[in-house]
Amino acid sequence: MANLTLRQLRYFDALAQQRHFGHAADICAISQPALSMQIKELEQALGTQLFERGGRQLRLTAVGEEFAPRVRDILRAVDELSDLARAAAQGLSGRLRLGVIPTVAPYLLPRIVGQLGQSYPALDLHIRETITPKLLQELADGQLDCAIVALPVSEDSLHETHLFTEEFVLVRPLAEGHLPVPAPEKLRQMRLLLLEEGHCFRDQALSFCAMTGNGPRELLDGSALSTLVQMVGAGIGVTLIPEMAVAVETRSAQVAVSRFPAPQPQRSIGMVWRKSSPLAQQLEQVAEAVRHVAPQPARQNAPQKAP
Repeated sequence: MANLTLRQLRYFDALAQQRHFGHAADICAISQPALSMQIKELEQALGTQLFERGGRQLRLTAVGEEFAPRVRDILRAVDELSDLARAAAQGLSGRLRLGVIPTVAPYLLPRIVGQLGQSYPALDLHIRETITPKLLQELADGQLDCAIVALPVSEDSLHETHLFTEEFVLVRPLAEGHLPVPAPEKLRQMRLLLLEEGHCFRDQALSFCAMTGNGPRELLDGSALSTLVQMVGAGIGVTLIPEMAVAVETRSAQVAVSRFPAPQPQRSIGMVWRKSSPLAQQLEQVAEAVRHVAPQPARQNAPQKAP
């Protein structure tokens, strides 16, 4: 059997995950015909077909299904060899693949990018924003070096380090800002707007209100915090958002922001990476840089009105 190349294996891995030649070609930064040719050469070298081509959907063959996790293991090991060499160098440099959950990314990333760029100019930062389950899977697959998520994640293979803690605040229509802040049991009786399934912030909000995800349709699902806040401004209901999102999300909405009495609902934000990562020491430096720019919680109990 002819020697296989790492390039072919990376192309196969991208296509196996995307199941689409055009999308995989974009990820690999090559043309679709070039990707198709490389996959064909790989199949010829192996003497077997890896993909079923036909119809609208691209599928892995039975051999392809067995081949895919082994290829991912090989690529992860190769990447860790590169990480080992980088870890031996002085300071943070080279590519760093950082994942961030959507309820943190818009509010913290500008500060993180600025801080890391200033402290480590040789660092090549690659950002991935998506929900926690996908970030954890991509960490396990070696597609990310670290991720900023809500803790705990409770994965034995991952190291967790705390970054900061922030409170949740209540967002209500502007006309209701003078009313007493409702207790959790009262929130269960209101039209509570939440993020859609898959967002850890949704689960945290439901936990605070002692609600389940299978409640009545008063729980209206949104795909972003900005959508929820604008819906509140239109008088549709109320919502909870993390404290760091207040300045950005309420500036153009007719809403009032109120803090809950003690004990306030809150979440712990941290950074996670594989325990086996050779970059552990460098990632501790990244975590410290994030702590340096993390938002400091305000301790104001009076309702705030968005401009």
